Amino acid sequence: MAVKLSQNLKLSQNLMMTPQLQQAIKLLTLNHLEMTDMIANEMVENPMLEEMRAGEGSSDNTDYSLESLESNGKEASAQDFNEDTLVSKQDDSIDWQQYVDSYNATSSQPNMASGPVSPDEMPNYENMVSKGMSLAEHLEWQLRMEDLSADELNLALEIIHNINDDGYLDTTFDELFEASGFVEKFEREEALDVLELVQRLDPVGCGSENLTDCLLAQARIAEERSPLLEKIIRNHLTDLKNRDFKKIEAATGVSQEHIEETAKLLHNFHPKPGRLVSSGDTHYVTPDVYVVEVGGEFVVQVNDDGIPRLRISKLYQDMLNSVDSLENKEAKDFVQEKLKSALWLIKSIGNRQKTIERVANSIVKKQQNFFKKGPKHLKPMVLKDVANEIGMHESTVSRVTSNKYMHTPIGMFELKYFFNTGIGGKNGGVDVAGEVLKLKIKELIEAENPKKPLSDQKIADVLSREDVKVARRTVAKYREMLGILSSAKRKVK
Repeated sequence: MAVKLSQNLKLSQNLMMTPQLQQAIKLLTLNHLEMTDMIANEMVENPMLEEMRAGEGSSDNTDYSLESLESNGKEASAQDFNEDTLVSKQDDSIDWQQYVDSYNATSSQPNMASGPVSPDEMPNYENMVSKGMSLAEHLEWQLRMEDLSADELNLALEIIHNINDDGYLDTTFDELFEASGFVEKFEREEALDVLELVQRLDPVGCGSENLTDCLLAQARIAEERSPLLEKIIRNHLTDLKNRDFKKIEAATGVSQEHIEETAKLLHNFHPKPGRLVSSGDTHYVTPDVYVVEVGGEFVVQVNDDGIPRLRISKLYQDMLNSVDSLENKEAKDFVQEKLKSALWLIKSIGNRQKTIERVANSIVKKQQNFFKKGPKHLKPMVLKDVANEIGMHESTVSRVTSNKYMHTPIGMFELKYFFNTGIGGKNGGVDVAGEVLKLKIKELIEAENPKKPLSDQKIADVLSREDVKVARRTVAKYREMLGILSSAKRKVK
């Protein structure tokens, strides 16, 4: 078969992801704190941007003349843009030269006192967060109080620095012992004594290789320590999880009642002791949207707190007009590029806030009963429902709702929480949201007789009497999502 080369002309349309479009899309995905940080960085990098002072007019409703920004062959100048967009009328009377001189005068004297500070302006100590001690620092602090030789201390520190946030060793103790070069200084039994010393530090059990070792370390110092408890931990954790007391009774020769009483001691043990010492940074959730009740209806307020009201610097507009286009082309190109970037950012921020408001309004409109009566009244809703109502693509709605939170009278919810497919609507049933189905299953299980727990099929039958027609496997799926055991394992004899 011969290979033939040929040339063809093809006309097609492609979406070009310009830097400005990428910036606008990125803004949609950022939450409130991330966006304020990004704006702060942009204001540092772009001298064309400045923040409006309190009381000055806003330019939210003006034309940004983006057509001039999108043109590739024409040079954009400051006159291409609406003057009301670039600077408020109140700024026309400002003496910019005096402003610059004043700025230079104050910035050259950083140590000059600005007068006494009133107590109201002092920082609130309740809002200050101190850095907590990490797990390694907490263990090392206790270790320094032990009477150890230099080699023992170094081995103990090596162990501590290989413990993860859950309190477990990242590697096996034998691998750590051999790789760290302590084999020549210690016998294995001596090294195990150092390991046991670390495991006795608070929180007890840190430095274990697995759950069994962790629980044994905690059992060794328990006030009600018993050989049966250690035997259950070593050999019957799986049987205990499955509530197979008959098997444990046959293996140990101890009555079931005694086994159940001993197993209760495990409730005092922590499977991940490292979590008891939190070293992570404090993460605050700032809502992007507030929902408030006005006249019996719930309405949306977008959170603009902390978001600077930006405008184009009049100083740099004048600079752009005064630069000679022939002798200072490089400087003029730089200022023009920064001007384009600044205008795109201002426009993108405005579009982001309006898009969030439209999406939030659509959610609140559909979920009025949820805000009035609680999670049980959450209606099924998917991204497509909101996208069709506001006239946007589903991917845009997905970006807007990603990692953003809504503050409501009944609590804080992620926007994604409100999107649930309908379940139980087949065969003439009533659609309910997935979260509502979880609540119904949880309520039924909590109200059941422990000696006669409800099976998945029985729960499905009970729900069908409420016109929620779901299959047994659907009930099993949501029960497992709730972390609830099957009826056979929940049964109390």
